Amino acid sequence: MIHPSAIVHPRAKLAVDVSVGPYSIIGEHVEIGEGTTVGAHVVIEGRTRIGRNNRIFAHSALGGEPQDKKYAGEPTRLEIGDRNTIREFCTFNCGTVQDAGVTRIGSDNWLMAYVHVAHDCQVGNHTIFANAASIAGHVHVGDHAILGAFAGAHQFIRIGDSAFIGAYSALRQDVLPFCRTEGSDAKTYGLNVVGLKRLGFSEERLKALERAYRLLVKSRLNTTQALAKIEEELSGQPDVDYLVRFIRESKRGFHR
Repeated sequence: MIHPSAIVHPRAKLAVDVSVGPYSIIGEHVEIGEGTTVGAHVVIEGRTRIGRNNRIFAHSALGGEPQDKKYAGEPTRLEIGDRNTIREFCTFNCGTVQDAGVTRIGSDNWLMAYVHVAHDCQVGNHTIFANAASIAGHVHVGDHAILGAFAGAHQFIRIGDSAFIGAYSALRQDVLPFCRTEGSDAKTYGLNVVGLKRLGFSEERLKALERAYRLLVKSRLNTTQALAKIEEELSGQPDVDYLVRFIRESKRGFHR
């Protein structure tokens, strides 16, 4: 199932049913799992491992060297899970030794055209990256997060689970889980209610998160006071506990 014009290194490891389209190039240290399809003019290089049943569309470049001047040819990696859709012209880079040495993308993600995932990023599962959304190095993206078209994330920030980020947003700090954040000077605009309902969140869970959000952002309490009040009122709610932990672990602050 490899087109005659494709170039596949003899030591690359491809499952028997992998298909590779015309003029694609597969490097020596690449592994591709069962059921994955690689379109035309795709370049997959570096120490890249791709799981099962992924769809990789034309002109994507996966596993290339990190765009980091400190990179000196170390054997870093790119790992991609299962059932991802990777549309045209996506670029995903390997990690660096300054971090864990690996860029990871989970499973069941929908990555639209021109998406860029830089070195050492960690992307969860069931995310959506709209066209040309880009995340710089060392960014962590939680499960079920949605990034609108042309959204851009600064290095080292975190995007929480089930966050919704509007198109053209400039993200310089951590993005709160469960919330809507957008704007060239990004701000948070309440809970991502529509998205959370689609994920099956009960009214009880939504009410707990709404109360926590109001204490955190709408009250006159500072962050330390708000977190203490949230823990006093809502401790034991898993979603709220995750929100509090996310904020306590923040190193760059978060968009309010």
